[in-house]
Amino acid sequence: MADTSHGTGGLTFDKSKRTWPNEMNILLALIIIIVVFELIGQLAPYMRGQSFLFDTKDRFDSIFNEARLQIIILQVAVIGIIALGVTQVIITAGIDLSSGPLVAATAMIAMSFAQTELVNGNPNPKALFGPWAMDLPVFIPIVIGLAFGALIGAINGTFIAVLRIPPFIATLGMFLVCRGIALWWSGGNPVSFPTEQFAFIGSGMMPVVWFVLLAIIFHLIMRYTVYGKHTYAIGSNEEAARMSGINVKRHKVMVYMIASMLAAFAGIVLSAKASTAQAGMGEFYELFAIAMAVIGGISLQGGRGSIIGTVLGALVLGVIRSGFTYIKLDGSYQLMAMGSIIIAAVVLDQYRQRSRA
Repeated sequence: MADTSHGTGGLTFDKSKRTWPNEMNILLALIIIIVVFELIGQLAPYMRGQSFLFDTKDRFDSIFNEARLQIIILQVAVIGIIALGVTQVIITAGIDLSSGPLVAATAMIAMSFAQTELVNGNPNPKALFGPWAMDLPVFIPIVIGLAFGALIGAINGTFIAVLRIPPFIATLGMFLVCRGIALWWSGGNPVSFPTEQFAFIGSGMMPVVWFVLLAIIFHLIMRYTVYGKHTYAIGSNEEAARMSGINVKRHKVMVYMIASMLAAFAGIVLSAKASTAQAGMGEFYELFAIAMAVIGGISLQGGRGSIIGTVLGALVLGVIRSGFTYIKLDGSYQLMAMGSIIIAAVVLDQYRQRSRA
């Protein structure tokens, strides 16, 4: 007989049904994936005993392969920033497909106001505007980029919450709009040569710093604030949330605005990191961001998941992508494998939903 203890109102608690947090499952999966790649490196003849994460060159400063670790976390940092916003959208039982092209559009717009007037003593050959838009304080392109993201998010949220357009259709339409804006803004030409202050935003490991900082902030917001509680309530049961006094329409608009502003900031960081902005930036970013959230345990049905789970999902995705390159898997097979992993994560989520029901 299961060990039980009495609670409020005579209810009993069955300890045998107590489960550990879903984030622990994701962490365990991450460890298993790393072990698998390590075993492939040690056992596969063509790998010649290479290690995935550990230093095999007998250096004494570190036992880890620091270069690969840096590549993994840098790969996921920018998309991870997008995933933080996508997580909040999915928790409300929505979806956002516009974040990838929004990265490109914001990168083009922000970079055009972050250019330096002189390059090696000569006029900037990639200048989009006149001297009035050159060498501006760094906060100006950042504010312009974030304002553009907020505008796109407000439009998405209004279509979805007020006009009742399905999130998939509304954000798919905005996907095309943002990609068109990115191509139109400079006639398809790259915008380059930012100021040193702007370039610093994406220099070195700064993308990782921004990702970690934003993850901590939104973890606290989602866990401890009214905003977070309302977000989960809407995703769990929108009608019940409305009946309890939550302004569902306003809150949904706010969620999509925050998600788009995070995608816009990702575009700013990416353009600063590359010191250039191109219309083709952000391709597939929206899909990878959704994959990070789903792998991290965010339910596509809404109402369940966490920022910590998304961060772990980002690490899982980063390790898998780096591991595929490490074992020399062809790029076409990598895409097929990544797609299979995403489908498997969705199937697992559906299984968990049925089990809970």
